[in-house]
Amino acid sequence: MKFGCHLSIKQGYIGAAKQAVAMNASAFQYFPKNPRSLGIKNFSKEDTERCKIFCKANGLISVSHSPYPSHLVPHSQQKRQNVIVSLLNDLEIADACGSVGVVVHFGKPLNQADPLKSYQLMIQMLDDILQQWDGEAKLLIENNANVPGSMGTTLEELVQVRTLSQYPEKIGFCFDTCHAFASGLWTGKNWQEVLDKGLAIGYFEELEVIHFNNSKYPTRLGKDRHAPIFDGGFIKEDQFEQLIRTPQLQDIPFILETPKEECPHEQEIQQLREKWGDVE
Repeated sequence: MKFGCHLSIKQGYIGAAKQAVAMNASAFQYFPKNPRSLGIKNFSKEDTERCKIFCKANGLISVSHSPYPSHLVPHSQQKRQNVIVSLLNDLEIADACGSVGVVVHFGKPLNQADPLKSYQLMIQMLDDILQQWDGEAKLLIENNANVPGSMGTTLEELVQVRTLSQYPEKIGFCFDTCHAFASGLWTGKNWQEVLDKGLAIGYFEELEVIHFNNSKYPTRLGKDRHAPIFDGGFIKEDQFEQLIRTPQLQDIPFILETPKEECPHEQEIQQLREKWGDVE
């Protein structure tokens, strides 16, 4: 199993990669730049190249996460343009680091009464970005954590958005376990149903990363509050085990975004390795 966590780039991209290896992680996630800004980063090509070479030499998988203001349904034309330029910058950095892609949030609807307009805007925005992108890194769309029935909470939506894009080969998916639990997509008791549905519509063929998080709240409440995997959450170990023992997920990196002040990520990765590290 490939377990890792989100790491800081204060010591550069190569610094994050070295920290991952020091933690006995086999994957890591990072913000390519300031996580609270859509500004463009003029990054060091030497740093990204060293990161790429180091990851390849150590069998390390990396994935980038776009800054918080990035999502695919911006509510103004200026925000839309800013997000497009920012995501292209994120893709360039991720590609230079040898990362599989850039995770981006689905977004919220412009108008609850007319969700179709939001989907149309999202698909057009994806096309505007991806027609300008020729690298290997993909945009990885993450499932939302809102209440059941909200935009971005079903596998069908994610697959349909990808299908309707002119550049589906440049789009993949990120499955967040806390988001899925919060939205009722995965209640902890219906993994086989989620798996069967995802396989039938081709979702798991395009899955590149799992955000591996427990939930501080019960399922179907739409609350996105992460908890440690083994303590303080409503998703139980046996429910996580069903997911982990799924053959289709054996090569997918599981990235912790759990609160490290409650359980340090190095300790949590060790716990994961002891319990599930040899799952095949």
